[in-house]
Amino acid sequence: MKLSDNVKYVGVNDHNIDLFEGQYIVPNGMAYNSYVIIDEKIAVLDSVDGHFSEEWIANIRAELKDRTPDYLIVQHMEPDHSGSISKFMEEFPGAQIVSSQKAFIMMKNFYGDDYSDRQIAVKEGSQLELGSHKLTFIEAPMVHWPEVIMSYEESEKILFSADAFGKFGALDVDEEWACEARRYYVGIVGKYGSQVQKVLQKAKNLDIQTICPLHGPILTENLSYYVGLYDTWSSYSTETDGVTIAYTSVYGNTKKAVEMLAELLTEKGIKVAVNDLARCDMAEAVEDAFRYGKVVLATTTYNGNIFPFMREFISTLAEHNFQNKIVGFIENGSWFSTATKIMKDGLSKCAKLTFTEANVRILSAVNETNVEEIKMLAEELSK
Repeated sequence: MKLSDNVKYVGVNDHNIDLFEGQYIVPNGMAYNSYVIIDEKIAVLDSVDGHFSEEWIANIRAELKDRTPDYLIVQHMEPDHSGSISKFMEEFPGAQIVSSQKAFIMMKNFYGDDYSDRQIAVKEGSQLELGSHKLTFIEAPMVHWPEVIMSYEESEKILFSADAFGKFGALDVDEEWACEARRYYVGIVGKYGSQVQKVLQKAKNLDIQTICPLHGPILTENLSYYVGLYDTWSSYSTETDGVTIAYTSVYGNTKKAVEMLAELLTEKGIKVAVNDLARCDMAEAVEDAFRYGKVVLATTTYNGNIFPFMREFISTLAEHNFQNKIVGFIENGSWFSTATKIMKDGLSKCAKLTFTEANVRILSAVNETNVEEIKMLAEELSK
């Protein structure tokens, strides 16, 4: 795969992985992207997961033929991108590593060597001349690790964006970008919205025609669409008007209330996404909570607390900087109903949340009073 006569793709696809970062389900695998710029000097941008070192080195050699790299640029030290650094340095003893100072510290910690005699430390605004191509480095701390740099190549107007604009899924699988990019962003980068906003501000000053992320496809068309989504996600704005309902139910009574609410909202023309937290992919449910403008949490009192899946869900929302939402509650308690209070307490560290005035309090099974409460909640959510 080539981006141009001088910029080539040398990454790999991983279909052996089942859980990315040990928690995110990736049915279509992952891509570990790497790129090479061929000029008077040759730069390889990022390595790949260590399980694919041989394939990656073979890809580089196939593109370079009888030439060898001068530089390995390490934008991000997470092992899915840095795991083949040692192999590269063995294969190409004349090459130097270009990275941030923080990355070299991590390199020593991960792999026992920071290649002090072969390193070039760069910072914001540093440049690397390759010939007719020149890379300018952009610091992007906490997008989503502290050592991250991005690289802009000005002659071909390419932004090598590290993990930003990445997505789940290997490159040999055809799937919609936004769904898996959103789940990737919310789960992995979502907490760091303010840091993403700062990088987006820097990007406004660049003429970017191609975005090359470390996961997912190379982006070459309609870039305003992708940048616009990143702006929405990182500012915690509403992407889709509608309501997402996340619930747990032990004997079906809470589920019955949720189904009634979803039906009423749908009848009013409101887009609704429903997630059974005991059965769904938790990352998908979290993605929906960030995507929609309004959220309803429905659960039971359980062991003096709330049902474990709901407790995990709320904890994950708070951990990822959940904010700027309207939130309603449905609680169920047969003899000790405290679920709404506990759910609100769990969200207490989340900013800019507005709680609905109408809420539903079930005592074991849905009764006529609850039906009216559900109607009132649907009415308030539809405004």
